[in-house]
Amino acid sequence: MKAPHKAHVALVDGETFVLLRNHGKPFEPQLKQEAKPDLEATNFSAGVRKQDDVSQQTGATDLAELAHGAAVAEWLNAKCVAGEIDDLVIIADPKTLGEMRRHYHGELEKRLVGEIDKTLTGESLDRIGKAISAA
Repeated sequence: MKAPHKAHVALVDGETFVLLRNHGKPFEPQLKQEAKPDLEATNFSAGVRKQDDVSQQTGATDLAELAHGAAVAEWLNAKCVAGEIDDLVIIADPKTLGEMRRHYHGELEKRLVGEIDKTLTGESLDRIGKAISAA
């Protein structure tokens, strides 16, 4: 995947959100952490209707994780609408990414360079950069 120079990379799972930035070339990303945004996960109704039958019956879906994904999407939406993000790569575990997609604003979609549905939180920046290049 091509991650343009200065592209933002959102690294997300059900509990973590780290914002990175590519200071390298499009096919040779060199990532540096920008900030660890402070989120308020308030959308606890997120995902309730989208659970599969087994998850609804057993309570296997963690609503806090889905609310976190919704909060990340809302934060990214605000930054895209404000013009603070031009190019964006989102890397998230499949469940969180699915929830985030339900909340994408049109401006975020215009700036979205690509998505990777993997859990890479906790990995080194070098490994994350290689995952972007390989996608």
